[in-house]
Amino acid sequence: MVEQVNNDTATRVAQAAQTGGPVADIALLLEGTYPYVRGGVSAWVHQIISGLPEITFAVIFIGGERKMYGAAQYQFPPNVTHVETHYLLRQDERPQAGTARKGNRRAFSEIGELHAHLRQSGRMSGEDMMNAFVKLGSGEGVGEEDFLYSEASWDYITQQYRERCTEPSFVDYFWAVRAMHAPLFVLADMAARLPPVRAVHAISTGYAGLLGAMIRLRRGIPFVLTEHGIYTKERKIDLAQATWIHDHNDDVCNTLHDEMGYIRGLWIAFYERIGRMAYAQASPIVSLYEGNRLRQIADGAEPEKTRVITNGIDLQRYQAALENRPKEIPPVLGLIGRVVPIKDIKTFIRTLRMLVDERPDAQGWIAGPEDEDPSYVNECKELVISLGLTSHVKFLGFQNMIEILPQLGLMVLTSISEALPLVVLEAFASGVPCLATDVGSCRELIEGSSEEDRALGAAGSVVHIADPEGAAKAALELLSNAERWRTAQQAGLERVKRYYDDKLMFSSYRNLYVQALNDAAQPSEALSA
Repeated sequence: MVEQVNNDTATRVAQAAQTGGPVADIALLLEGTYPYVRGGVSAWVHQIISGLPEITFAVIFIGGERKMYGAAQYQFPPNVTHVETHYLLRQDERPQAGTARKGNRRAFSEIGELHAHLRQSGRMSGEDMMNAFVKLGSGEGVGEEDFLYSEASWDYITQQYRERCTEPSFVDYFWAVRAMHAPLFVLADMAARLPPVRAVHAISTGYAGLLGAMIRLRRGIPFVLTEHGIYTKERKIDLAQATWIHDHNDDVCNTLHDEMGYIRGLWIAFYERIGRMAYAQASPIVSLYEGNRLRQIADGAEPEKTRVITNGIDLQRYQAALENRPKEIPPVLGLIGRVVPIKDIKTFIRTLRMLVDERPDAQGWIAGPEDEDPSYVNECKELVISLGLTSHVKFLGFQNMIEILPQLGLMVLTSISEALPLVVLEAFASGVPCLATDVGSCRELIEGSSEEDRALGAAGSVVHIADPEGAAKAALELLSNAERWRTAQQAGLERVKRYYDDKLMFSSYRNLYVQALNDAAQPSEALSA
């Protein structure tokens, strides 16, 4: 579905279509984030668009199902000149079975060769990519109707099942394969139909990154990739906890991951492979901190294509929050983020239970969207009741950060996975020390990333994952020692001013886009390597 942003945008798009020119300089490829989800990566995307008004952007959103998303949560800046919204699980739009069909056996043979190549080496040549993905959905390759309904598709899947696995059941295997491949036809159609743009920028690997790779191969335009977190790592965490995958205890097949069932391992391997496809075609490959850059290289990215660009914030925006802080240290722990399992809200709640035993005046505020995983939200609220914390823990929903931050004594992240969380920088700029688990860049944000940075001192405390006792102890030490708290406050203020001003981030991305647009101006062909 294509949404025109406003009348001015519609005019510009129409003019571009008439002249054959691009509808935007950069197409942002966004999976499950901007503009339909607030905070986190979405806030960063809005920040980049707003901070680079001289560059025009097309926003290409990829979601799961239409019913998962409501209205847009952001008002597009004037330099957003084109918007598309696509859903990968489009059951109502799928082609019907119709009459029996033989299918393109040669095309299925090419896909079989690619699958074998991926299993053996984990890397692929440009020729493999061209054969399997550039022609996907076209008359020369495997079409969606062929994949869903043809005799050739049935023969291919049953052959793979016999060769690769005898457990789980064929039914489970069949539907897993269909679920993995069906979204690829949506992506292929998107790659073919995307209006002219000068470069594309995916803000993750996964389906957005694979779309970027397809566009790069089909149309030969520059493809930039930024990862906030490592997508494949986060999907592994999600899949390890997924209840919709039923593992078989008697799984005796040649598993992709010996420690888990075949289907769960199949899904993880799928995301690993499409991540490597994005790395193979993207340049540059950006991460937020050095640890993630090294992880990208370990996962298949070429070292010379990787670089680090840290997040940054508008320091002036948080000046009011800093000035409005009370003289006394509020005994309030704030967790600002989505109420989802990866944020480990339950550990935050258990931390409050232990802290309240020592500080009966302690409060825990959970401020963030609650619509992504309602069942988890209910579990968290039931945990609050069962631990007798109804007068100490508040679920505030989405809030204005500027109003919340002055009321906090500590910003707390109990996450089991993070990249470079903006809320930590926002807390520092507002004069709030932080307590965080040792994930992503949290340790270097709190303790410093270089010798010069570390000399500023610790801006809070770092604790182990899923350790409410350790978190409660660290929180008590900070809240009960005013001198240590104020030393941490000053360290955070100085660190964010020196290293995380958004002007530095905008300059880095401006240079990155200028290089991509210069590359786009050079005559090129769809690449095969």
